[in-house]
Order: sequence, then C-alpha cells, then structure tokens
Amino acid sequence: MAAPPPPHRTPPPPQRTPPPHRTSPGADPDARWLAVVMHTAFFLLLGASLARFLLRHPGEPRTPWIIALSVVLALLYVLGPALGTTAPADPPPGNRRRTRASVLLWLGMVVAVWVVLVVLAPSFAWCAVPLFYTGLRTLPARPALTLIAVLTAFVVVAQMRLADRFDPNLLLAPPAVAAIAAAGFVHMQRQAARQRALIDDLIRTRRELAATERRAGTLIERQRLAMEIHDSLAQGLSSQRMLLQAADRVWETDPAKARAHVHAAASIAERSLTDARRFVHDLAPADLAEGGGLVGALRRLADRESRAELPVRFHVEGTPAALPERTESAVLRIAQGALANVREHAAAGTAALTLTCLGDQLVLDVADDGRGFVLEAVAADPAGVRGHGLPAIRARVRALGGTLTIESAPNEGTVLTVSVPLPAPERPERR
Repeated sequence: MAAPPPPHRTPPPPQRTPPPHRTSPGADPDARWLAVVMHTAFFLLLGASLARFLLRHPGEPRTPWIIALSVVLALLYVLGPALGTTAPADPPPGNRRRTRASVLLWLGMVVAVWVVLVVLAPSFAWCAVPLFYTGLRTLPARPALTLIAVLTAFVVVAQMRLADRFDPNLLLAPPAVAAIAAAGFVHMQRQAARQRALIDDLIRTRRELAATERRAGTLIERQRLAMEIHDSLAQGLSSQRMLLQAADRVWETDPAKARAHVHAAASIAERSLTDARRFVHDLAPADLAEGGGLVGALRRLADRESRAELPVRFHVEGTPAALPERTESAVLRIAQGALANVREHAAAGTAALTLTCLGDQLVLDVADDGRGFVLEAVAADPAGVRGHGLPAIRARVRALGGTLTIESAPNEGTVLTVSVPLPAPERPERR
C-alpha cells in the first residue's frame, strides 16, 4: 500500500530586508551612540571654523553674515530631529510621503546654508563630514551618494581656494576619503540588515522546528498508545467477546462447555485488567517510579531543572506522610509546570522549591527572583497572559480540593503557593 503524499506546506512569505539608510537611530543603541558622536563633531567643526574665520579675518564686512549663517545652520541642524525629519524606519503609509518631503526640505536647507558659508568662508568645508553621515542616515542610497559627491566637490574647491598653489593631494584626497567613508558606512549598514534578517530567519526556523518536534512527539506518543491499547486491551476485549458469544451459543446444549468459555473470558478480563493497570502506571510521572516518594521526585526534578543560568534549590520541612499516588502525581506535575513557567517567562536568576508537610495539609512553594507580572492581568485573562501553564495548575489544584495563591509584582519575582488538604490518618479500632 502506497504511502499518502506529504501534506502541502505553503512556504512562508519572504522577509523584506529593510534598506540600510532607513534604520532609525533610536532603535539601535550603537546607532544612537554614533549619532551623538556625529552631532557633537558637527558643532565642534562649526565652532572651530567660525573661530578660525574670526581670528584670520577680523572686522571684515562679511563677518556679520558669516556669524548669522553659522547660527542659522546650527539652529537648522538642531531643529531637524525635533521637527521629525529623522523618522522611524517604517512610518505609517499615510505619513510616509509627508515624512520624506520634510526630510528632503530640511536637508536641502541645511546643505544650502552650508554651501553659502563655504562660498563666503572656505574653512567651513570641514562641516561636510558630519553632513555625509546625515545624508546616509536620512536619504536612500543613490540620492545620498549624489549628495556626498556634491559636498565633496565643494570641499575640494574650498581647499583649493585656501591653498596658495596647486596641490594634487587637495584635489584627490577628499574624494578618496569620502568614497572610503561612504562605502564603509553603506557596507556596515547592509551587513547589519543582513544580520537582522538572518536572526529573524533563525528565530522563525527555531519556532517552526519546535512546533515540528512537538507535532512529531505527539504523533509518536499517539502511535505508542495506539499500539499499547491494540496489543493489550483491544485484543483482550475481542477475545472476551468471542468467548462469550461461543458460551451463549452452547449455553442450553452444553452448559459445561459454556461455563468453560465464561471462565476463559474471565481469565482474559483479569489479564486485561492487569495490563490496563500497568498501562496506566506507565503514564504516571517517571520520577515517582524511581523511589523516594514525592520528596525524592521533587529533589530529582530540582536537580534536573537546575542550570548554570538558573539554579533550582529544593528544601523540605517536616516529615511527609504516605500520600495517595494521585496526590503525589498532581503535586509533582504542578511543580514541573511552575518551573517551566519560570524557565520560559520569568528571566530569573534563581528558583526554589519548598515542600512543607503539615499535619492536615501539604504546601508547595515555587519562588523565583525574575521579572514578575501584574496579577490583575492574570485575573483578567488567565488563559492568555502566561500561556497554558497557570490554567493547568489551577485545574490540578481544583481536582485535589486545594488552594492556589500567587504573589507577584513587576521586577519583584513571583511566589506560587499550593496548599493541598491531606486525608486524616486512620485510627486503629479499639477491641
């Protein structure tokens, strides 16, 4: 029999890599730090250029214009981010065109004022270096490179005007430095964009792999259960049905043979019951099957869940009495679920399991020093705030007739307390 074809899986849509020039400086601490350096460098160069002009050209008629234009350039440079010209990487569609127009207008005004300053005083040409960065951060790649070429041309002309004679170094060095700086910046931005896309792809792949592993584990467990049921309970029930049908057919004519069939059916039923009990026992927590009762199982759980980044301590107070298997299994499952929540959600540094054995109740405390959460959010949406862990814990506590208490606050950790009532010990009968 041919195997069915694998289900068709629609490939996920390709992830759009954000352009390198549109990354928001506020979204990346390194980019924000670089922006601060470039802005500081701009004002230092602007102040140094103005001081150089005033020292070398005192009392000239153009001095008031140079000072006024320097102040205007500084104000424009400061007001640019305040006016929203450095917009986020992906503004809403309705604001995208308006944001682009405001960026072009602001940058055009800054460059125009700088060009006038360079024409009046060539020493202001050094302010072009931070403007390179501003253009690369606010414009697409091609317009930014065009702007850099124009700024470089003005820098070359200004340096040639300042020189007493022709110097090939002044003609070739600024374009070479500008090309190296622009190429390095664009390369780093594209490399960062590729790394972000790769990280997003790895995260998506890890989630898909985890989901696939869960599905595969579910299918394997279902197959194991199906085989166990088929080989034990189903086969026994089928044999019992056949024997009882045979006994019914000869019940009147051959009572002895009918009774033999009934006895055989009863024997098969007893064996099936034994298999069913073994089957149910196999579904119980494996830690309880290794001995030591609930205390030993919790200690093994703490040891197994301990990691270098999240050590789990276990402490027991009092002497635990003999507990029903149902209670031990449920308490162990509650501890497993609580530790899973700590591991997945709390971002904690330490966790602790404490089992307190009192005369009439059993108390389990699971504490961590993680980020905590808002209790009102859990009460308002118990099924969606912390996943499925807390609802499952509540269901187990209700099944045991116990109480669940959670103490938590943002950045103050979480303490989960489960109190389970214990049956009163049987008193010996008086003779």
